[in-house]
Amino acid sequence: MILEMSTSEIDEFVHSQKVGRVGCHLNGETYVVPVIYGWDAECIYVYTTEGKKVDMMRENPRVCFEIDEYRSDGGWRSVVAQGVFEELRDDDAVHALRIISERVTSNRDAGSRERGEGRVPVAFRIRTIEVSGRKVEIAP
Repeated sequence: MILEMSTSEIDEFVHSQKVGRVGCHLNGETYVVPVIYGWDAECIYVYTTEGKKVDMMRENPRVCFEIDEYRSDGGWRSVVAQGVFEELRDDDAVHALRIISERVTSNRDAGSRERGEGRVPVAFRIRTIEVSGRKVEIAP
């Protein structure tokens, strides 16, 4: 049976994961990409580089964010957030990077920095409007 997740379950789950998917839509095209994120119970924070997703979100700031987990026992959890893209600058961008870095410091190696080399960095948040979560729990 599919169950609704409580607000506290959603918050715990979103904090426990590191990768989510941002979905954006522009001119009849939908684009979904995985990103490493931070969360503060109101906003999702992302630090990325300029490219297709940022271009699309600048034109249409209404976005969707999804996080999921599937377990070997057949159970799963999924959270979907509807929200608004807000590009961050200066102190707000530093704050976003700090939130993300605190969660994923073990994933920040030289290789990940080289992949974005030469591209313009972009910090943004998704100010959530609606967040829902569902789960299936399999009894042992």
